[in-house]
Amino acid sequence: MKKYDEMDDFNEYVQRRKKTSKLEPYKPKIDEWLEEDKRVKAKQRHTARRIYRRLCEEYPDFPLSERTVRAYVRRKKKELYSNEGYLPLNHPGGEAQADFGHAQFIEKGKGTTLHYLNLSFPYSNGGYFQLFRGENLECLLEGLKNIFEHIGKVPRRIWFDNLSPVVKKILDGGEREVTEKFYRFCQHYGFEPVFCNPGRGNEKGNVENKVGYNRRNFFVPIPRIENLEDYNKKLLTLSEKDMERPHYQKGKNIKELFLEEKEKMLLLNEKPLDISRVQKAKTDKYGMLRFENNRYSVSPKHAETEVWLKIGASEIEILDEDYRVLVKHPRLYGHNLQSLNWYPYLETLSRRPRALKYTGFYRELPPIWQEYFESCDYQEKKNSLKLLVKMLRETDMETARRALEISQKSERCTAETIFLSYRRLIQEEPSPFETGNKVPRLQAYTTDFKEYDSLVGERK
Repeated sequence: MKKYDEMDDFNEYVQRRKKTSKLEPYKPKIDEWLEEDKRVKAKQRHTARRIYRRLCEEYPDFPLSERTVRAYVRRKKKELYSNEGYLPLNHPGGEAQADFGHAQFIEKGKGTTLHYLNLSFPYSNGGYFQLFRGENLECLLEGLKNIFEHIGKVPRRIWFDNLSPVVKKILDGGEREVTEKFYRFCQHYGFEPVFCNPGRGNEKGNVENKVGYNRRNFFVPIPRIENLEDYNKKLLTLSEKDMERPHYQKGKNIKELFLEEKEKMLLLNEKPLDISRVQKAKTDKYGMLRFENNRYSVSPKHAETEVWLKIGASEIEILDEDYRVLVKHPRLYGHNLQSLNWYPYLETLSRRPRALKYTGFYRELPPIWQEYFESCDYQEKKNSLKLLVKMLRETDMETARRALEISQKSERCTAETIFLSYRRLIQEEPSPFETGNKVPRLQAYTTDFKEYDSLVGERK
């Protein structure tokens, strides 16, 4: 073979063919979008499908399939985020992680979405949770307070997301400027708050897993709730019962491990902390005020005046300028809702009974009371409204309804007869007088009228 005569290297080399992809002209644009994604949160980054659709929108004659785009995006993302792998963390005892989850519930017969605060302890894998109607600062603090008081200890450090009700601003160097109420809460109980990097929920992966675990194990099937406060007490007990199982890795019971790490926690401050916050508000000409896009009634006497709001997780108290309670409302969660406590308005209505039919209170009355007021003249309506104020202050609308129902069985139903029926309903039966053993028992005496009959007969 003549071609080998002048060769001194007999290795076989494979020539690589340079393959040109039809995607090549579009790669710079895809790379640009993916580079921009590194500056936003993970949940708002481009998916491969979104990139494909954008290419089709910007290049009407885009010739390639979604599958081809997907393959390139997968490789590129792996290259861009290859340095963001997870590290196994060793959690010292006595620390906790906090996060909210949400699930469906049936509260007083109606379906609703409620939020549950989870406090997990990575060392033992124990945890507690509490249920609320929102994820605001008051819900967070009340949930933590309930758990602290239940276990009698406070974790040394607690990891949080950058919750907007807590973190006012992320400063240079990663420091956080927190709200004053949250700062006071931390100082009162003595724990150190630690915040995850933005978009890095995996830094508190234990509680992230606990959120899903609690939903699957405690909220399936959908729970029925009558009283949220009572249900939260039950959840604390259920949380402890759930710890009576082996740890997934340490070969010990979770409850045993949790008792160990409780020894590393802080003592509970014996002075209770009021977690509600106070702020000013002004009522309108109807004696109503607006808070968080919802309306609350106060009183006609306090129309167009400044009042104080004492805001809790589930209740709002409205106070006058001397901090005396005017009225209490359940805290509303939603938009354009109203909480109407008509009792303060009834006194005004009793002086202007003709306005009754045009108020929202009238529509909330039981039908039996609506029909009764329709049949009343001016003075009787006035008297009955005053009576209704008294009954509602002392008892409730159901008792007032029963009193009217009983009174209507009489010949004439008036404010006086309704009041008599009401007093009979609420009056307690006196307990029978019990005599001691030292009191002698008297023999029963029966009158014999025959002697009287004989006297009458002699007189005749």
